[in-house]
Amino acid sequence: MNISKFDELVEAFMKLPGVGKKSALRYAYHVSINDSFAGLNLAHCIEDAVKLLKRCSKCGALSEDEICEICADDQRDREILCIVESPKDILIIEKSGSYNGLYFVLDDVDNSILERLKKYIDENQIKEVIFALTPGINSDGIMLYIEDKFSDFDINFSKIAQGIPTGVSLDNVDMLSLIKALNNRMKT
Repeated sequence: MNISKFDELVEAFMKLPGVGKKSALRYAYHVSINDSFAGLNLAHCIEDAVKLLKRCSKCGALSEDEICEICADDQRDREILCIVESPKDILIIEKSGSYNGLYFVLDDVDNSILERLKKYIDENQIKEVIFALTPGINSDGIMLYIEDKFSDFDINFSKIAQGIPTGVSLDNVDMLSLIKALNNRMKT
């Protein structure tokens, strides 16, 4: 085995969030030496994900299709919209099983995204918008800005309840805190 290829693999693993040198070495050794079948399977899964996954054209969630399963599901509560920062936040909230409404990924605040949000709210006749953003001053500013932009709509605005520490993203919150935060959301 060419050592430089192993080093390249270690470097590739180190580029992943939360993976340091020791973990990268362990992963590289495992997928190339200990269980090469698992390594090939991992490579195939990554290749498929990169080729097939895209963002939903309506809400910004991850999807293999133009429109994600959540937007296409008529059984969801179409009057409630949860605004999140990232598609992975949707996966986390869905895993909690405590929410059955729609989502919108607000990974930037520019005119084109706000127009998409406005269209989405109109199409679904949204009555409540829940902000599930990482608590902090920046998020508070975004919430106030959106509330102001949509003040002519008949919408109740709320945010997930405290219990999620300031500065901690949803992927670092335990499930119980997330469920409590969604169930005890409050007006902004």
